[in-house]
Amino acid sequence: MRLRVLFLLCLFPLLAVSAPLPVPDQGPALRIQGSNTIGAELGPALVQGMMEQQGLQAVHGEPGDGTNEQRVVGKTRQGKTVTIEIAAHGSSTGFSALKKSTADLAASSRPIKDSELVDLEPLGDLKSPDAEQVIAIDGLAIILNPQNPLNTLDTEQLAQIFNGDISTWEALGGIGGPIHLYARDDQSGTYDTFKELVLRLRGKPLDPSAKRFESSEQLSDAVSQDPQGIGFIGLPYVRQAKAVAIVDGDSQAMLPLNSLIATEDYPLSRRLFFYRPPSGHNPWAKALVDFTQSSKGQALVAANGFIAQQVQAMDVVPRASMPGEYQAIAREAQRLTVNFRFEEGSASLDNKARQDLQRVVAYIKRHGKLQKQVTLVGFGDVKNDPQRAALLSKLRAMAVRRELVKSGVVLREIHGFGAQMPVAANTADEGRIKNRRVEVWVY
Repeated sequence: MRLRVLFLLCLFPLLAVSAPLPVPDQGPALRIQGSNTIGAELGPALVQGMMEQQGLQAVHGEPGDGTNEQRVVGKTRQGKTVTIEIAAHGSSTGFSALKKSTADLAASSRPIKDSELVDLEPLGDLKSPDAEQVIAIDGLAIILNPQNPLNTLDTEQLAQIFNGDISTWEALGGIGGPIHLYARDDQSGTYDTFKELVLRLRGKPLDPSAKRFESSEQLSDAVSQDPQGIGFIGLPYVRQAKAVAIVDGDSQAMLPLNSLIATEDYPLSRRLFFYRPPSGHNPWAKALVDFTQSSKGQALVAANGFIAQQVQAMDVVPRASMPGEYQAIAREAQRLTVNFRFEEGSASLDNKARQDLQRVVAYIKRHGKLQKQVTLVGFGDVKNDPQRAALLSKLRAMAVRRELVKSGVVLREIHGFGAQMPVAANTADEGRIKNRRVEVWVY
């Protein structure tokens, strides 16, 4: 009987139970610092889910030592206590903590800056696929008091409003007198994202009269109670306020809808990240990253009000402003809730696109669409020669095709629509990068 058991273990090694993660004799098993957007609720929910998956019992949250700090605590079957600490003081603080070795994992609601990348070089390449993990998609909502009649603003107006150049609601065609500004604090990734997407591109600093908040919830509630208020906030924190539709350049006016944020078409969409240093060997950090990218982890992302990276098919209503061929595709096929984008100045897929390839292939196989039931549609930014723009957009689609073919996908068609249907202004690198995208359609 013993020989039979040994034989079965050799034949089916994958059935063996993985060893439990080591529990430190003192101190936390994992320290996470950074984004308040992640750390307020999403981070603790993911940590709790991971700990329960690891078999810990009586998992619960406790207040930490300071404001916007908390602990998640559980017990092993042997009765040992496991603690994970989360400090949510803004994305910048996460990278500072990695440098000072006071955190094992940085949570960030913006990409790592070049200066931080250089600063943290001793820890390894934090832009490598294993280090930089996109865990969710979020959209910055521009919020007003529910009684404010305005429904649409463009990014130029936003910059002028938050810089103070536009200071009354009457200047926007509304009513209510002076505009009251509400913004996140300087440590916040939400503020960094707004500054990058709206203010910096137009060379405008934030008006010093803006009321600043470390808490997303408090900011949102303040705007919803102020008839003259306007603020920016992460998608889960709209609460009782009113979100307006946003236009960027020649894009359509877009509300922060789940489908538009999932594809990152919405002008103020953004990625949320975990950064795990390649030189770090904390197994709890790796376990959390792996759990977060799993279907269970992404379900928690959705349950906490963010956009999960689970691939779904959606109907698109053809519009007269769309190219004729694109309208024909929209009438017959469904678009997947993912866009492939590329590294800056490169034809290589970025880290999120590499993760999304696996998700798209899994969707295609699960729905039996391997044989000529998938069409790729490429877009790009404006070039002097429209034909060159169309060619480059098709070449991007072919770069995605090469990766899908490796997994046995036989494509139906590949289209390149050049600079048509922009989702962002082409006046800056950030907008041009966003316009360089590949959509996936299934029949």
